[in-house]
Amino acid sequence: MKLALIGVGQAGGKVVDALIDYDRRTQSDYIVDAIAVNTARADLMGLRYVPKSHQLLVGTSRVKGHGVGADNDLGAEVTAEDVGDVLSMIDDLPVHEIDAFLIVAGLGGGTGSGGAPVIARELKHLYTEPVYGLGILPARDEGGIYTLNAARSLQTFVAEVDNLILFDNEAWRRTGESLEAGYSEINTELARRLGVLFSAGETDGSSAVAESVVDASEIINTLASGGISTIGYAAVELDRPKRGLLSRLSGAPSNAADDGESMNRITSLVRRAALGRLTLPCEIAGSERGLVVVAGPPEFLSRRGIERGRTWLEEETGTMEIRGGDYPVESNFVAAVVLLSGVYNVPRVKELQAVAIETQRDMLAKRASSAESLDKLVDSGDDRLEPLF
Repeated sequence: MKLALIGVGQAGGKVVDALIDYDRRTQSDYIVDAIAVNTARADLMGLRYVPKSHQLLVGTSRVKGHGVGADNDLGAEVTAEDVGDVLSMIDDLPVHEIDAFLIVAGLGGGTGSGGAPVIARELKHLYTEPVYGLGILPARDEGGIYTLNAARSLQTFVAEVDNLILFDNEAWRRTGESLEAGYSEINTELARRLGVLFSAGETDGSSAVAESVVDASEIINTLASGGISTIGYAAVELDRPKRGLLSRLSGAPSNAADDGESMNRITSLVRRAALGRLTLPCEIAGSERGLVVVAGPPEFLSRRGIERGRTWLEEETGTMEIRGGDYPVESNFVAAVVLLSGVYNVPRVKELQAVAIETQRDMLAKRASSAESLDKLVDSGDDRLEPLF
């Protein structure tokens, strides 16, 4: 599946950077082009893989390149004011080559949480290609304002995109881990999952052809449920002896894979992917649609295993709309990616909404208290003021 990436805000830009890096290293070739949009000049300067010519600083007349300070209302306003510049940069991309747009943003800050829904709305008005979102939820210890931003942005972002894939930092941060190390690992994990998912079916003709092809239409149909999606991933390293010169020249397979073993391995991987660490932890029962992609060396991809994994996921989710296929790729690993679309039993989202409501109440109460205290202070000083003339 061919994508155009749009990173909005600091987190959005860094994730897009990680996706481009993965795409180049693995030669997945699913990213057609990418741009980064921000209100902070310093954040754009930290990007390594998004070209300078594809970096856009917005809101300069209002915030002078210093960012919006976690104010997502201001982030939405300045993005809306300069959205014409964003669309002009997107117009210069080879849009005719893409299957969809993917807008990436952290939902806790100001620029991403406020600006991403604005850009999504404009893209849907102008283009027929699907517009998907990838939203990063803040961890609990990042502060109440970030939780409030995430809850507010979640409502607007999910309404403006065709589907919103969520990644929850809270579920992935390790205790005692530094912010920089934690987010670097998170970006790498995201890049791996999205790389396997979206590169499935993309081939230059030199690699093995999948028995059951997962192409762009399969992914689009899975995401067509709308709402919120989550992605699971599991992989296992193969015990493969190194190939000798004679076997490489003859083209003989490096290992005579046992079909029964391959089938059990794939079934186990699909279960682990669906029940393990999802990008957004949730109850998988009740998911509207799903997709299973199994990647690895062709001789280790059991069609029966993929079918068994798909059938198992149908039973666990309670929906018949589970698609599946293989992605042949030369590797020492077999990996399974499970995309669950239209999930609704998500404790973390409910928690975010509850905390956001409480945070908003506290902020309103503090403002009222501050205003009252100021009035008292001014009133108490009136009697002591001496006339100036």
